[in-house]
Amino acid sequence: MVSSTGTGRRKLGLRIRFRRDRTLILMTLPVVLLLLVFNYVPILGNVVAFQDYDPYLSDNGFVAVLQSPWVGFEQFQRVFQDAEFWHAVQNTFVLFLLQLVLYFPVPIALALLVNSVIRPRVRAVAQAVLYLPHFFSWVLVVTVFQQIFGGAGVLAQTLREHGHSGFDVMTDPSVFKYLVTAQMVWKDAGWGVIVFLAALAAVSTDLYEAAAMDGAGRWRRMWHITLPALRPVIALLLVLRVGDALTVGFEQFLLQRQAVGPDASEVLDTYVWWNGIRNQDFSYAAAAGLIKGVVGLTLVLVANKVAHLMGEQGVYEK
Repeated sequence: MVSSTGTGRRKLGLRIRFRRDRTLILMTLPVVLLLLVFNYVPILGNVVAFQDYDPYLSDNGFVAVLQSPWVGFEQFQRVFQDAEFWHAVQNTFVLFLLQLVLYFPVPIALALLVNSVIRPRVRAVAQAVLYLPHFFSWVLVVTVFQQIFGGAGVLAQTLREHGHSGFDVMTDPSVFKYLVTAQMVWKDAGWGVIVFLAALAAVSTDLYEAAAMDGAGRWRRMWHITLPALRPVIALLLVLRVGDALTVGFEQFLLQRQAVGPDASEVLDTYVWWNGIRNQDFSYAAAAGLIKGVVGLTLVLVANKVAHLMGEQGVYEK
């Protein structure tokens, strides 16, 4: 009798909670459906990585998957034996490390600078200006850089007008990794600034006032109050960034591939696209993509474990 009563209370509690939160649940349903359709259902397509998939076996793609012969790990062996794959892996990790060193500190520095502005109107304008490029497409970003740093760009024409030889950064493979890093900083640094400013908004002003009364200067208050307040957010973004180590960009590199050549611009995303879409070697591309996904997941788990050892929450709690 007690057990049935307890069960009834739990059921009643569930109905009450559902009735209370039904508006929020309805609001999240479209997002859940989008995730299911575009993120989870396509995972089933990874089965072609273990096949010699031929989409022309049937007019129905699902039937073609069922009729394609199984080859086990043959596609993965082809991937590991391909020198171009390892070259793409090398380019990907070099670009990731470069972007981690040159890009990640920029939003923190800009957030600290904007947060130090006293006048609210100036601070709002600075946030808007910094955040605006985040909404630009990569086509527009590359076009802007082309108009500035290209062979016919503003800087090259200005140098020629003053008797100097021009230059073309956009077609120089030796500086391509720095070019794409600069493009990413200009486009996405504003988003990081907003995240860090939101974390700084939660810091009590009483801490700054107490530190100032104790004689702490601006730099000491930043070191002992501001940066510790940003530490959990920094740890979380670092974990997420490490998880995206193999996803340094697709559209950005594809748009500039022809200008600098595949040796400088080939990363894992463009490698998978080139083999899967252009060469129509779907099983091979699926195997390469699956390897990338497994390595990315492993990096997230390792980085999150490191965050736990440092006393931070990371992506999820222990």
